[in-house]
Amino acid sequence: SGLLTRLQTSALMIRTLASSHSVSQNIPSSLWKLGRLNHVAIAVPDLEKAQSLYKDVLGAQVSETVALPEHGVYTVFVELGNTKLELLHPLGEKSPITSFLQKNKTGGMHHICIEVDDINAAMAELKKKKIRILSEEPKIGAHGKPVIFLHPKDCHGVLVELEQA
Repeated sequence: SGLLTRLQTSALMIRTLASSHSVSQNIPSSLWKLGRLNHVAIAVPDLEKAQSLYKDVLGAQVSETVALPEHGVYTVFVELGNTKLELLHPLGEKSPITSFLQKNKTGGMHHICIEVDDINAAMAELKKKKIRILSEEPKIGAHGKPVIFLHPKDCHGVLVELEQA
């Protein structure tokens, strides 16, 4: 019975140490977390040429063109094994892609999109951390899910889109 008592005491001590260790680390658990890379968006001056490159030359599966007037863009998605490319082309005079293409005549990477499990919690925490969000509320994005954009100057020069997973 002496051995059993020592084993029970050791087990109790290990549990106590383990629980006090995790408390003493005092690491706040985030209310949201980043998920997978959803897509990389590329602004293109000629949408049909870009579609043809990915579909006819590279053999990728390419979606139909979808107009998103609330975002001022036409979008086309190129399916890849582990993520997607989003081809963006201006729609309307107030398209954010127009000014991008004026500075980058041949097009180029516009933004990256990362999924999050709770976009509202992400917004609240990022605001507390002084990361600027380019809209007051999430908007519905190309996948029919809420999205927000983070200011590139707060993200090392990269426009980051967060999308509700």
